[in-house]
Amino acid sequence: MRALWSAASGMMAQELNVDTIANNLANVNTTGFKKQRVEFQDLLYETLREPGSAAAEGVELPTGIQVGLGTRTAATRKLFAQGTFQETGNALDLVIEGNGFFQILMPNGTVAYTRAGAFKLDSEGNVVTSDGFPLEPPLVIPADATAISVGNDGTVSVTTAGSTEPTTIGQIQLARFANPAGLRNLGHSLLAATAASGEAVTGAPGAEGLGSIAQGMLEMSNVKVVEEMVNMITAQRAYEANSQAIKIADDMLQIANNTRR
Repeated sequence: MRALWSAASGMMAQELNVDTIANNLANVNTTGFKKQRVEFQDLLYETLREPGSAAAEGVELPTGIQVGLGTRTAATRKLFAQGTFQETGNALDLVIEGNGFFQILMPNGTVAYTRAGAFKLDSEGNVVTSDGFPLEPPLVIPADATAISVGNDGTVSVTTAGSTEPTTIGQIQLARFANPAGLRNLGHSLLAATAASGEAVTGAPGAEGLGSIAQGMLEMSNVKVVEEMVNMITAQRAYEANSQAIKIADDMLQIANNTRR
């Protein structure tokens, strides 16, 4: 009975949907987190009668008979809508207003990308992530710096002890992608480029379609709790409906098995 397998595929699809929604809710307070959305598509169809087939000489049937075989998950799409900004006053908390990603140098020499701008200093003055991965290109803050200033174009200046004039020490470079939804999740708020995302296009903030940088603020998650709860309820009801379809199909099989001459 097709209904058993079709409904089972619906239940499995909704399990993944709930998993994704739960992950969105778990990261509601994660800096720079971008929520995901599950996208479904129908499976193959069993064609019992081809549309347009001949019913009689010179007569074509306007419709056919096709029975669907369920659903499957087509994609989990990351949505890059801008999150809300939270003012912190921390000189190394940065947000990107618009398009783009911070570049992070990984231990294996590759470059990862993130929207989380909660940077810190290591023991050598390097600007790093919470996991100790350095910003790319590297940025080193002098030990005697008394103030750090980051301009909208990514220019980083410091004021050192005994000096009243700021000194430019570097510039933050951002990256953008033709298809950011094609980036691969690495965890730790990091993303990796793939063939689907295309090659990274790097440049100064505010140029080449890249957003500008604001200092002393963090971009929060773009998850909306109320929206996710509504999605959770919808997924639960769909799961229940599919389970009922399995029960009805089972009842029909039981009736057929109990049929006697």
